[in-house]
Amino acid sequence: MDSGEENEKSVKPQISLVRLIFACTVAGGVQYGWALQLSLLTPYVQTLGLPHALASIMWLCGPVAGFVVGPSIGYWSDKCQSRFGRRRPFILAGCILICCCVLVVGFSSDIGSVLGDTKENCRTYVGPRWKAAIIYVVGFWVLDFSNNAVQGPARAMMADLSGQHGCNAANIIYAFWMAFGNILGYSSGSTGGWHKWFPFLLTNSCCETCANLKGAFLVAIVFLLICLTVTLLTAKEVPRYELDPAEAAQGSSGIFSVFKTLKSLPTGMPSVLLVTSLTWLAWFPFILYDTDWMGREIYHGDPSGTREEIDTYNKGVEDGAFGLLLNSIVLAITSLLLAPMCRKLTSKVVWIIGNFILFLAMAAITVLSVISTNGYRGKIHSAVAGHDEVKIGALIIFAALGFPLAILYSIPFASASQLAVNEGGSKQGLCIGVLNVSIVIPQVIVALGAGPWDAIFGKGNIPAFALASGLALLGGFIGLAILPKLSGDSLKSSSFGSIH
Repeated sequence: MDSGEENEKSVKPQISLVRLIFACTVAGGVQYGWALQLSLLTPYVQTLGLPHALASIMWLCGPVAGFVVGPSIGYWSDKCQSRFGRRRPFILAGCILICCCVLVVGFSSDIGSVLGDTKENCRTYVGPRWKAAIIYVVGFWVLDFSNNAVQGPARAMMADLSGQHGCNAANIIYAFWMAFGNILGYSSGSTGGWHKWFPFLLTNSCCETCANLKGAFLVAIVFLLICLTVTLLTAKEVPRYELDPAEAAQGSSGIFSVFKTLKSLPTGMPSVLLVTSLTWLAWFPFILYDTDWMGREIYHGDPSGTREEIDTYNKGVEDGAFGLLLNSIVLAITSLLLAPMCRKLTSKVVWIIGNFILFLAMAAITVLSVISTNGYRGKIHSAVAGHDEVKIGALIIFAALGFPLAILYSIPFASASQLAVNEGGSKQGLCIGVLNVSIVIPQVIVALGAGPWDAIFGKGNIPAFALASGLALLGGFIGLAILPKLSGDSLKSSSFGSIH
């Protein structure tokens, strides 16, 4: 070990497990808003006039920005010399930007009305509102950008602070907070009662569904600010110039330094990146269309149809948000069980098992969709009242998917962190940022391809889910062949599994 590593080890803080847990609170706050995005925004933008085949395109700009944001923010946070620490300045700035974007998205209908959209009451008007849609999409793009700017430094900070607990325990804690945020977010999205509790949110251009969106997002802002405050107070980072004065003095040579350092990624990272990308390729069709699937294929509603079809669609979206709530509960429980599972089976095996379960779930979604569509008689009232077995089956699939999602939230990041630690630990932010790029690439592919792919095969969600099942199976077999041994053992050394 050289003198720089010895100095970093001597200065690096050793904090209690309880404080480490509270230092990660911001992950729950960010995930609360992210859960609302996933459950409500794809259906909502279609009510503004964006066609289903183009709905996935609105997710595109954020991932494109993520190609630069993830590695750049990670690299710059590695080099940040602020006296407040390396990661906290980026986390603070990103959270403030998230709050602003959430306000823009939530009030897009009202802003569009002011800018010249129809003045007709939203209870009678079912046509497009293009100015609101444009405001919404721009706000959503910047919101996605902001989420990327917070999550990378937050994960890297947890690895920095983990100390004797291990960076793998830090990733399990992070996954648990994500699950906690999901539970609250999906509960908020499935409630449907915000317009009753906050009637002032109802306006001429914003009826019940829109007011519920605004109410949920306003609560998300308050919750995020509380979580941010807890993290900033408990995560006492050591400034970079105290950890390694020689490296800090070198500074950063700009954005091109980010790309120069990519060639020096730890050994084993390419395999982790490839399997992560394949797994997310299988996940994103569900993430983009989960509640839309409930509204369309299970409830047979239409966000751009008659008033009755729109109401039926919204009912399906609410039940889909409840399914995501069940998903998050399973995710939280699985996060706590991951460490003992990985000690027994190795994390490589657990990751591969997660892919095979994802394959079965996506195949089940496809089959259930075909059964529901073939059994539909064309009467909206019967779609709401009947086919309880199909609806229960859909909720069971939602819940079961919490298991592989917990794996995907933990093991790839734990593997990347451990690879960085094994080569000195000075590239935590960069490795996490590059891993985020391997998530961004699948999102771009799905955003560009899912809508046209579905349109070719009938304008529904079934083709995307069928393709996702095949990709999950492929990712499992490739992971079995190429994942490094380090990835399989990365969670085994975690002390988190022994905590009572």
